Amino acid sequence: MERERGDWGPRILDGLVALALLVIGLAGTAPAGLNQGVDTGRVTYPLVVVAALAVVVRRRWPLATLAVVTAASTAYLALGYPYGPILLSFFVAVYTVAAYRPVRVAAVANGVALLALLTHVFVGVRPPGVVGLMPAAAWVVVPFAVGVTVRLGRENAARSRTDEARRLADAERLRVAREVHDVVGHGLAAIHLQAEIALHLLARKPEQAEAALTAISRTSKEALDELRVTLTVVRRDEAADERAPAPGLAQLPQLRERLAGAGLPVTVEVDGAPRPLPVAVDLAAYRVVQEALTNVLRHAGPATATVRIRYAPTEVAVAVTDTGRGAAAPADRPGYGLAGMRERVTALGGSFAAGPASAGGFRVSATLPVEEVA
Repeated sequence: MERERGDWGPRILDGLVALALLVIGLAGTAPAGLNQGVDTGRVTYPLVVVAALAVVVRRRWPLATLAVVTAASTAYLALGYPYGPILLSFFVAVYTVAAYRPVRVAAVANGVALLALLTHVFVGVRPPGVVGLMPAAAWVVVPFAVGVTVRLGRENAARSRTDEARRLADAERLRVAREVHDVVGHGLAAIHLQAEIALHLLARKPEQAEAALTAISRTSKEALDELRVTLTVVRRDEAADERAPAPGLAQLPQLRERLAGAGLPVTVEVDGAPRPLPVAVDLAAYRVVQEALTNVLRHAGPATATVRIRYAPTEVAVAVTDTGRGAAAPADRPGYGLAGMRERVTALGGSFAAGPASAGGFRVSATLPVEEVA
């Protein structure tokens, strides 16, 4: 029903165009005859009316419209009537075919229309002869060129919209892939270390192994909930799962507990009053902390880590410093690891740095701009 209602606009416009052509044809044919010294007969106006009214269905049946208007215009000129407003209807019909049909089809159809229209140049009541070739051809060539230009412009615009939609979809898929990498990478790293602890303690200290297995269960559930929230973006037809909040700095306590269970003590220090942040900034800050701590868990060996968060009026800064071996994980492939953190931060206009800490270990820091609170 919505589509049918949307079709009424072009139909009404075509009706108005046909009405205008009809009025112009009825009012202008006689003056055109007087100006050219040609009498208008009884058949003149019926042909003008037929040509004008055929334009009503020009978009729905452009080829049929062209055929009717060509037949009426050819008969009109062959009977020796003056060049007049009926040719405006012919102009519109030629343009419509060129604008709404493939170029090859339009060229063939309008070529046939041109040949038909040119018959009055050599046969008819008062054939104008070779002198009439140019004006008759112009009534086909000009609207055909305009119609093809409009059609190509419309197709280029449609291709541009499609390309832009594809680019946005690719960017969204890349963002989701990065989110999945962060969630799964962190979760699996924590689960792996907890499983190693459980296997090591299973025979000698089963009660501690049970605690490690419990931590595995909790970590996997939290990771799955976070992954479900992340993947909601690619399942837009379903309501978002509200069991897990959107990742942000408010989830740092849970992250610290998971890592403590995996054998990485984490200290969190906050400078300034915590406040709500833009979603993109909050998520980026959390992912930097999560990825940095995951790298510590994977590569730093026995270590502790400190997370410092600083809230300022125009920015929020996060820094993760560890006491491990001081060698960072490789930057991996573009879009992952340190490179992924840097890309995420710089995309929001922030700054990112990573390297050995002055007192040993490794330090990752990021500063993200936020709007100043009045």
